[in-house]
This record gives sequence, C-alpha cells and structure tokens, in this order.
Amino acid sequence: MKILITGANGMLAKSVINRIKNGNELILTDVEDLDITNENAVMKYVQEKQPEYIINCAAYTAVDKAEDVYELADKINGDGPGNLAKAAKSIDATLIHISTDYVFDGNLDVSKFYVEDDIVGPVTVYGKTKLHGEEQVKNNTDKYYIFRTAWLYGDGNNFVRTMLKLGKENKEVSVVSDQHGSPTYAEDLANIIAEAIEKQIPYGLYHSTNQGYTTWYEFTKKIFEFANIKCEIKPVTSEEFIRPAKRPKNSQLCKDKLLSQGINIPTWEDGLKRYLQVEIQQ
Repeated sequence: MKILITGANGMLAKSVINRIKNGNELILTDVEDLDITNENAVMKYVQEKQPEYIINCAAYTAVDKAEDVYELADKINGDGPGNLAKAAKSIDATLIHISTDYVFDGNLDVSKFYVEDDIVGPVTVYGKTKLHGEEQVKNNTDKYYIFRTAWLYGDGNNFVRTMLKLGKENKEVSVVSDQHGSPTYAEDLANIIAEAIEKQIPYGLYHSTNQGYTTWYEFTKKIFEFANIKCEIKPVTSEEFIRPAKRPKNSQLCKDKLLSQGINIPTWEDGLKRYLQVEIQQ
C-alpha cells in the first residue's frame, strides 16, 4: 500500500512510520518537501505520487504562540487539511487527519466526557484553527478519518520528559490539578491509525486518546512513581498558572465509538509504563 505522510519529522509521525513501515510504501514529506498551505502544490504532488492513503501529521501545535499568529496557524491547521482533502478526493485516496480536544470549550462538568457529536466551541486560536481543519476535511472529501486526541507525548519534547527533568533537578514541583484528560502515548495513537486502516473501519470522526482519565497533577505523581523519582508535587489551580491560551478544564474524550470497531486502546497508565521503559534507557 502506498501511504503519504505529511509532517514526517514530528513526534506522532515518527510513531506512525515505525508502526506501518513494514509492507507499505511510504512517501515521507515535511514542509521543505510539501507546503500543505499551497493548494496547487499539494494537488500536483498528490496526483503525481498517487498514494492510497494520506496521513496528515503536519500541524501548528504551539498553543500559546498561536494566540499571536492566527493567520499562520490557520493556514497550516485549517487551509492545509482542506488542500489535502481536495487532492485526496481527486485521486480517490483516503485522508487521515489528526485533531484535538481544543475544539471544545473544555467547560463540561468533569463528571462527564465529550462524545464525537457534542457541540464544539473552541476558545483558543489553536482550537479554532483545528476546528477549521476538521470542517475543511469534511467539506472536501467523503473518504476521511479524523482522530481527535489530547495530552500527546512521545519521541520529542513533551510533558513527561519535562517532568522527569524537573523531578530530578528539584525538591518540589508545582502542577495543575484541576484540568482533566487522558495522557496519550504517540505509539498508541499510531496503532489506532494503523488498525483503522487495517480493519477498514467506517469513515468519520473518532475520539482517540488512551483509556482512562486523570489530571496533570495525578499524571505527574504516576510519572514519578514509575520512574522512582523522589520529588514533592504541589497541586495548583489553573488560575495560579496563567498561560496565554486558556487550557480546557475538561479534555475527557469518550472512546466508545472507536472501541465498538474493535480497536485496541490501552490505558494511559499502560502507555506511560511503556514510554518510560524506552525513555529511561536512553
């Protein structure tokens, strides 16, 4: 199978490549190879390469910086997926696009979780541009998968790696305790993507994080426990830790739709254990 992957140097793309490299012909591109914001260039490239699947891992993910560069973020997160969708449709290819919990306002009571057809309402530039991307995909092709994920970590700079460093260097760290979600190991999201292709599940939108819910504070406690780091963790509120872009209080995404298709989704604790086995050895 011929598969085109955009943003091939990114954290998720590395995991996707590792998962699907055997038995498939991969076409790997990054911004210097293919500018997804250039509609003509995308159409020409895709029609020339003729992939059966396009996996879009390219995105503007600097959530705080995006607040100051709406136009740039929207070109990459909004227009880019639309260009890929148009090109995919022109050759009857399937587009796989990655979205985010930030398409919701995050104000849902934490006793509940979001399902795929809940009303969206992003409050950040990042969330608004990612929602634009979802809409562009839906409006320009019928053969698509949109996987909404959250709290992603893997091979690259990420929350777990940061906490490991801080925990080793400090006697105490402060971590937000009132934001709820599902830490998601990039290897597990890559497997979800691969299984969707292999099982040919119905096209559409799927929530795609590891199983279970926690807070950044409890997540950090588990990181330190698994890594045997002795460091005090001080819980703080979102109001005590102000960021340029508002963080969702509730990022809990229900995976029942994906599970109903027989997709394997490990718990976040299981994902973290496997990540740390790799990370600590390096």
